Amino acid sequence: MLDALWERRALLVSGKGGVGKTTLAAALARAAVAAGRKVLLAEVEVAPEDKDVPSPLASLVGTRASGSHVTEVSPGLSFVRLSPLEGQRLFLQDVLPMRMMADAAMRTRALRRFLEAAPALREMGILYQMLHFIRRTRPDGSPLYPLCILDLPATGHALAIAALPDTLLSVMPVGPIGRAVREGLTLLRDPRLTGALLVTLPEPLPVSETLELSTAIQRHRIPIAAGVLNRMPDNPFSPDGRAAVERLLDTHGPHLGQRALGRLDRARDAQARLAGNLPAPLLTIPELPVTGTELVERIATHLARPPSASPEAPSPGRAGAQS
Repeated sequence: MLDALWERRALLVSGKGGVGKTTLAAALARAAVAAGRKVLLAEVEVAPEDKDVPSPLASLVGTRASGSHVTEVSPGLSFVRLSPLEGQRLFLQDVLPMRMMADAAMRTRALRRFLEAAPALREMGILYQMLHFIRRTRPDGSPLYPLCILDLPATGHALAIAALPDTLLSVMPVGPIGRAVREGLTLLRDPRLTGALLVTLPEPLPVSETLELSTAIQRHRIPIAAGVLNRMPDNPFSPDGRAAVERLLDTHGPHLGQRALGRLDRARDAQARLAGNLPAPLLTIPELPVTGTELVERIATHLARPPSASPEAPSPGRAGAQS
């Protein structure tokens, strides 16, 4: 299944805050590079004032990059922060007759305020900058960045980008914006080119939110490549072992270990619910007792492990996420 992920041009990593989405994006990039892919790992600049703020995603792959310029992290891996204003500048540069005109326009305070205030135009800038990187080629015509992995800052951004083409085409169906939007549609809605990865935790509420996000994304025809169940607790019991524990608890009364058993049961129920309702394969990543860059490397190693080497899981979805 992971080979199919690496064959896409863009992976959109989305999920609620706190589910491990950013760590997963970093681990996916490392795993893809280990599989021989050249990767551009990207995140979205949430606000203009954040452009010089250190990036947690950049630090997880070992760089201090900021701003909207591509930084080479290691052989095969580059990092960039997507900026709405930079994407808008690239768009103006493509449609105006001279580059200096685009640069001059972007220095106009009134225009910048307008572009920053209009939500659809902000999202268009992000989409256009992503298209810019996907379009770039080497002298031999091959893609400069065969795989772009985009860490979306919140589920709202995933939905905004998903809804953007329809919103803009309804008001600007022709002209350079219409053409750019249609090119974006070709990218976003082709399952061979793009896939969303929905990251969640093995608990009832995060799973419910993920299934709601799945429904909303499908409404805009964005293909879902996989669900990712992060921090899945280890199940140390065979069926016979679990039955023996239940008998002991029945005989000797409540025990502190019952809380851990309850958490394990909720996690298994969440895994089964996702596997049964998500219209995509389910990757399951174990709970790991590390953080930061070490966690990224452990998850990347787990993702690169052959399926036969993975521990048994109670549902058909297999593989792995964390943060």
